[in-house]
Amino acid sequence: MTIKDFMTHKHRECDHLLAEAEEVVEKGDFDSALEKYLAFKNETLKHFDMEEEYLFPLFEQKTGMTQGPTQVMRMEHAQAKSLFEKMDEAYNAKDKDRIFGLGESMNILLQQHNAKEEQMLYTMIQQHLISENDEIVEKLQNW
Repeated sequence: MTIKDFMTHKHRECDHLLAEAEEVVEKGDFDSALEKYLAFKNETLKHFDMEEEYLFPLFEQKTGMTQGPTQVMRMEHAQAKSLFEKMDEAYNAKDKDRIFGLGESMNILLQQHNAKEEQMLYTMIQQHLISENDEIVEKLQNW
């Protein structure tokens, strides 16, 4: 498995968790919805940590590019983290309309973000770190 394939698969897992949370909200089961939402939030934050603490620094060290795509991705991670705070409030308040509105905003943000990573950044990372692919994927799998 390549770094790009592994990280792209993680995006899909997070997308699925958000969809599951919203399905349960639609049914009015807010306790289960909160559990599903927290699973989504935790997996997404774990994914951000994998990138910010490990993958991006490896890429930056190898290429010397610190003001390029990784900086943009970190800024978008910060936007998502800010949105999580609002989503926490909406889920805890059991505010269905707000949950769906914020969920839509999060989905749009992450879809655009993920597309940039998958189409550009992960390809660049793969090219520059190909000789270390297996070691990197193993570390990410054990994160």
